[in-house]
Amino acid sequence: MSKTAVGLFQNPVVADQVVQELEAGGFPRSEIRVLREPLDMPVPEVTSIPHVDFEVSLGRELEGIGASVGEANAYVQGVRQGGSLVFATGSNDSVDTAAEVMNRHGALNVEELIGREPGNAGSVGETKSLPREEMASLGAMSTQTGRIRTSGDGVRVFVW
Repeated sequence: MSKTAVGLFQNPVVADQVVQELEAGGFPRSEIRVLREPLDMPVPEVTSIPHVDFEVSLGRELEGIGASVGEANAYVQGVRQGGSLVFATGSNDSVDTAAEVMNRHGALNVEELIGREPGNAGSVGETKSLPREEMASLGAMSTQTGRIRTSGDGVRVFVW
């Protein structure tokens, strides 16, 4: 089973700082990925809409590692609004350390962005559109199947 920490950062510079700190701490660069919405997207097919294709692909990738539809939509929305995703994949200890680094740098709390489904305290619902200022100040946690979260932190750890 693979374990991946995923952090959403409002500011791309902060995401780059996270990567630098992870590398300085010995996390292999080959296991770190930063994802931002590309500024220039090629059109692979006549019927293709590059930004939509990018967002659909990102959503599917996130769901593939265990994100709920609501979580995936929140991450996609965060990237669409200029944010950056940082993925760190590895062993339990290294991913836990990566999550700590991401949280210290203010990873956004995706659960607060999407809310909860009525009647189901352990899962998440639809994406809410929040101003960036509110996105940066959010925090509250829960433990969910397939995801590991620590109280007060914004990073999601997926085991897949």
